[in-house]
Amino acid sequence: EDKLAALAKELSAGAAVVKYYVADMTNSDQVRAAHAAMVKDLGAVDVYIANAGTYKPADPKTFSAAEYESTMTLNYGGTLKGMEAVLPAMIERRAGMIVGVSSLVGYRGLPRSWPYGATKAAINNFLEGFRFDVERYGLDVVIVNPGFVKTPLTDLNDFEMPFLVTADVAAEHIVAGIRARKREVHFPWQLSIPSKILRVLPYFIYHAIARKLNK
Repeated sequence: EDKLAALAKELSAGAAVVKYYVADMTNSDQVRAAHAAMVKDLGAVDVYIANAGTYKPADPKTFSAAEYESTMTLNYGGTLKGMEAVLPAMIERRAGMIVGVSSLVGYRGLPRSWPYGATKAAINNFLEGFRFDVERYGLDVVIVNPGFVKTPLTDLNDFEMPFLVTADVAAEHIVAGIRARKREVHFPWQLSIPSKILRVLPYFIYHAIARKLNK
């Protein structure tokens, strides 16, 4: 909350009107309460960007079902809880946009990231199917699949992250994709294009490449 307050104060120094609301995205009651407060202060939500998430490298020697379920509850479940709050009014107005921040890791399984990758694969699959059923109501669905973005979470990684981008650059890609009403926003291209190619390769070829890169 203190970080949100500081950011709101910084942005409000200009012409923007900035408000912030605090909620645990794994708690439906808190999410609904935050949404109700937003609507009261600012009116209907036009764009919902689901970006809450966490990541921790996985190790089969310390396998923890509870930890992996917790990651799914936040990354995937948090996306759904926000959608549950904003969707009814969007459908009624026949206008609105759902933006799900996923990851290139959601394309195929990768070493050490299987709990995290599973959450992102779930988001991708869910929103791809969801899009078919809400287009009839005039709603847009944008899936964001970034590569490595420099954040406090990625700062903890102990491996080289190719084509690492700053959070500002990532935001520029996402905003551009929202304005263009793209179905998918993926970046950086140096990583996203190879990732898309790997996704369609026969598994035995993909497995050999991924295993070699993981050595």
